[in-house]
Amino acid sequence: MNRQHLLIASVTILAIFVAGAVLSYRSLFSEMALRSPEISPVKIEVMAGSSLSRVAIELAEAGYLPSPTLFKLWARLKGAENSIQTGEYELHSGITPAQLLDKIVRGESVQYRITLVEGWTFQQALNALWSAGNIRSSLNNSSPADIAQQMSLDYENPEGLLYPDTYFYTKGTLDIELLRRANARLNTVLSEAWESRLGSLPFANSYEALTMASIIEKESARNSERGLIAGVFVGRLDLGMRLQSDPTIIYGMGDRYAGNITRADLLEETPYNTYRIDGIPPTPIALSGEASIVAALNPSASDFLYFVAKGDGSHQFSRSLEEHNAAVREYQLGSND
Repeated sequence: MNRQHLLIASVTILAIFVAGAVLSYRSLFSEMALRSPEISPVKIEVMAGSSLSRVAIELAEAGYLPSPTLFKLWARLKGAENSIQTGEYELHSGITPAQLLDKIVRGESVQYRITLVEGWTFQQALNALWSAGNIRSSLNNSSPADIAQQMSLDYENPEGLLYPDTYFYTKGTLDIELLRRANARLNTVLSEAWESRLGSLPFANSYEALTMASIIEKESARNSERGLIAGVFVGRLDLGMRLQSDPTIIYGMGDRYAGNITRADLLEETPYNTYRIDGIPPTPIALSGEASIVAALNPSASDFLYFVAKGDGSHQFSRSLEEHNAAVREYQLGSND
């Protein structure tokens, strides 16, 4: 082969090499081959201890990555080879290998959500965590006192010590982690409300106020009424009257409650039956939302001392027992006599 032919061959080989390199480089910024991502987004998981090399090989074996070697070289050039983060990642339609690498380095893992509902008991909240997908259970055999200890609470009973809200989490999050977050959120909301409370209230501390808020939460779902209900209860406490709140009876009955409160239930002595005990119960009876917490600490000024459900979600408020009995006859017994 003469020099001219050798030169041509060399140029040709170089051109092929350059073209291949350009095509390989472009593949880093070309859409990855995913199976119907619009219907069901593809998810990959970077396990603890996984190397970038292992991740690249798994992506290539799954058919998502054309060149694991190029993917690793690109990560090395960006100084990200040892910066990938553990987690579950979603491959959306149109994503490129370069974008995927950035996502794994930033730790933009898939976020799930769970909502704790106002008025739930602690057990209902716990059941929701245990039935949600991708939350690891660590408390299945724990007593309420054990859970309270693991949450670092100041109380042995964790009832009511979670804030009802929507919480986001990643796959594998422990139930205790979410409980601690919900409790921390409650502490913030309760502390702020306590600092801005009315000056004269019959609560020794914010925990007693939270207990009152939980009763208000169970009495009415209407924000417009919560301040009035708080005013009734605070007024009764100030006068030495018992709260006589049906939700406290129901909570004290536990699993025995079958939908109706009987006269025997009214007379039963439990720590939560406010027809039988003075003051407020020993613990909250449910998860309290911010509106109920604020209402408990800022009750509406009125001379109402009674209220009764009207059957449409609202309540009739009364100043005297005579007025209240008439309202009971009208709205619960169906009589105007």
